[in-house]
Amino acid sequence: MTVLDIKDLHVSVKTDDETSGEKEILRGVTLTIRSGETHAIMGPNGSGKSTLAYSIAGHPKYKITSGSVTLDGQDVLTMTVDQRARAGLFLAMQYPVEVPGVSVANFLRTAKTAIDGEAPKLRTWVKDVNTALDQLNLDPSFAQRSVNEGFSGGEKKRHEIAQLELLNPRVAVLDETDSGLDIDALKIVAEGVNRFRRQEDKGVLLITHYTRILRYIEPDFVHVFVAGRIADEGGPELAEQLEAEGYDKYVKAAAAAAVG
Repeated sequence: MTVLDIKDLHVSVKTDDETSGEKEILRGVTLTIRSGETHAIMGPNGSGKSTLAYSIAGHPKYKITSGSVTLDGQDVLTMTVDQRARAGLFLAMQYPVEVPGVSVANFLRTAKTAIDGEAPKLRTWVKDVNTALDQLNLDPSFAQRSVNEGFSGGEKKRHEIAQLELLNPRVAVLDETDSGLDIDALKIVAEGVNRFRRQEDKGVLLITHYTRILRYIEPDFVHVFVAGRIADEGGPELAEQLEAEGYDKYVKAAAAAAVG
């Protein structure tokens, strides 16, 4: 069984203001994701959701001040970014970056080679890529375009899910994958995530503002993030409660606690 274990994680980020130095974003996050589980993290802007994702992935902007992150007992925080990918971690970013001059086909094959330690056989790989693109309603010619250059929002997110399916990690961290998607693209992306999580030994951490995507990807657990902490936890019913009531009571409670 795959287990991503986050314990009492504190994370700071450097600020633009030289006098203040660093700002603490995560203030003691504890979360365990096991294979077969889908966890949804919800919360208002600035609550630390994306900080958690980037910290797990190893973004240099974020400084781990205390706590631990392990994958099957291995210390993730001592790994380089590429080592984390080879260990089985995957991050779908909220704002995928453009890579001009590098085709989708070359990017995917290079990534697959780096993770597996050997290049995939070309004949089967081309078939796998075309199958993944077709399932995401992307034309085979998409593979010859430069990565994310001139892509629509939906194309960028569908490309991320194509990466997920082809690289086949153990734990997928999806940072606002539903951002900017129309209903058709949302359904296609959700179907891709569901194909991934139906496999054995896979875990998913899904970060979102809204319950919309959770109608298509039903989580096992929902966690409410406010002010860098988990303010509440529950099952899918908690997402529906948040849709009806919003985050206001959690934000007020966090503000009152900070004053006190």
